[in-house]
Amino acid sequence: MTGEQHGPGPVITTAGLTKHYGAVHALTDLTVEVGAGVTGLVGANGAGKSTLIKILLGLLEPTGGHASVLGHDIEHGGQEIRRLVGYMPEHDCLPPDVSASDFTVHMARMSGLGASAARERSADVLRHVGLDEERYRPMGGYSTGMKQRAKLAQALAHDPQLVFLDEPTNGLDPAARNDMLRLVERIGSEFGIAVLVTSHLLGELEQVSDHVIVLDGGHLLRSSATGDFLQRTGSLLVEVVGTETERDRLGEALALRGLTCRPRGPMVAIDPPPPELAAEGVAHDLIRDVAAELGLGLMRLQPDRRHLEDVFLDGGAHV
Repeated sequence: MTGEQHGPGPVITTAGLTKHYGAVHALTDLTVEVGAGVTGLVGANGAGKSTLIKILLGLLEPTGGHASVLGHDIEHGGQEIRRLVGYMPEHDCLPPDVSASDFTVHMARMSGLGASAARERSADVLRHVGLDEERYRPMGGYSTGMKQRAKLAQALAHDPQLVFLDEPTNGLDPAARNDMLRLVERIGSEFGIAVLVTSHLLGELEQVSDHVIVLDGGHLLRSSATGDFLQRTGSLLVEVVGTETERDRLGEALALRGLTCRPRGPMVAIDPPPPELAAEGVAHDLIRDVAAELGLGLMRLQPDRRHLEDVFLDGGAHV
């Protein structure tokens, strides 16, 4: 299963894209490019993610600015864009009395495939998303994870060049969430289909995205390659057995040894070590030794991943 390749250059371009609903500013002066591979679109609920997708699909008219998708201007090329793009909406929209097979065939037919090609394509995508054995059951009896897979299948049914996946992990338990993220990664890497995937959880998109775009209140906060984004922290997270008292004891002891610490939930967050402790393994050894001296059981010692709130706090530096 491979998508027809878009030519070189960005698959999505926006210039000054703006959408206001009276006093509510859903998007403001958004200028950004999206390339091939998997791009994560991150922001808290209400940040403008779904609004952006609906504008790019031609379902909403912008208040100002311009955008193109796969080389087609959104103002005049909405129908062609929707022919070339797959869309997985955030909310449950599946008819409960229809099977995944019939629904996916119907959506493929709606996108222009003939009856035979639609049936073949439907069987193909349902197998890829893991619904092969369940495809003839009415979707009303599906679990949340199965419904999300059915929505993903219909987005892929017409062999798109680009797919918009709006909160595909919504409502999923951790195991199903990981399965969905692996599917998203395969779509971009194995199938050769460009992906724009939204989430309010930055951490999960770090796992699968080549590029991350962060929106805050309709404004672009940051856009960069995922690797660049993650390399900006040399911080560590440490967790020990016990209560906040034990956590604070460790943090205070580490501070006396030259590390800058602060509490983060049950853990101690440690800033990038100073030069004398920055050599590989030195800070880790110090933390282990201090925990042992205090008689504290070390549960976790790991590199700190950037969090969405950290990007907000640093003002979106290097946008």
